[in-house]
Amino acid sequence: MAASTLSEVARLAGVSLATASRVLNGSTRKPAEDIAERVREAAEKLGYVPNAQAQALAKSSSGLIGLIVHDIADPYFSAIARGVQEAARQQNRMVLLASTSGAPSDEREAVAAFAARRADSIVIAGSRSARPEDEQSNLELAAELDRYCRNGGHVGVVGHPIVGSTADEGYHVVEVPNEDLAAELADELAASHEGAFVIVGGPEGLFTSDDRIRGFQRGLADAGRHRAEVIRTGFNRAGGYDSGLALAERIKASGERLCIFAVNDVMAIGVTAALRSEGVWIPRDANIAGFDDIETLRDFRPALSTVYLPLEDIGRLAAGDPDDGPVVGSVKLRRSTELPVEGQAG
Repeated sequence: MAASTLSEVARLAGVSLATASRVLNGSTRKPAEDIAERVREAAEKLGYVPNAQAQALAKSSSGLIGLIVHDIADPYFSAIARGVQEAARQQNRMVLLASTSGAPSDEREAVAAFAARRADSIVIAGSRSARPEDEQSNLELAAELDRYCRNGGHVGVVGHPIVGSTADEGYHVVEVPNEDLAAELADELAASHEGAFVIVGGPEGLFTSDDRIRGFQRGLADAGRHRAEVIRTGFNRAGGYDSGLALAERIKASGERLCIFAVNDVMAIGVTAALRSEGVWIPRDANIAGFDDIETLRDFRPALSTVYLPLEDIGRLAAGDPDDGPVVGSVKLRRSTELPVEGQAG
């Protein structure tokens, strides 16, 4: 059966189309209560379902939050998404999701789509990039966000500001102390590991990865240790796995005991899986630590040393949670960086 229209409701209630719209689409301009009651009764009798877009226009609010992440399958982003969802629930809003693989051009398209749907706010989670190949896309993304903010939208960004953005109203950044926390991790690991350190990082120019690399090198320097070798790879599990294969050959050939810092947990998981596939066991033959303390680590063996971040809280803050306290993380040392026990496999 065809859906009833607003015009049919207005006709049955004996009112104008504009009056019916004010009653059913949530306008602040309401007619007298007896008229409003006639309109509601007519709508119920006809089974009329209000149009969400019309309601958004009447209220100047769509009740929507747009969330942009690099990869929703990554536990880091799914934890942040839970926090955004919780904040949306408290605000009586719904979340629209876009997963962009970290491409600024795809992020710009997502912002434009959310703006076209009159989203009240947009949350962007994922590392910013200063890579030359992203320069033009960064400018286009910044222009799209600036336009959205000028039109009354609100933007929350996790980590770093959008490259090139000039918006100063309706825009806030949830700062994450990646560099300082990585320095703390390096300091603690340097106290127990006597050998060389290797960092498995993302592509150069990826801000989150670069912050963590810089912090870890600073922590080693403060502890009086040599700088770590840096291996650049994909900022994901596959990148970690590829690096792990190369490191396995090196460890088997030299017998060198390395302490490996992967700049996020999924990369650390990839490195560990590759080492294990080549007969190199953690912590018997090498040590490894990650960063983020994602939920997946509860089932990962050996238990992975890492840096805890309150990811759900970060999501809530980015979505406008009134609790605007700073993000605080902590180092979590676990079995993957312990000294080996004789006869231990992993």
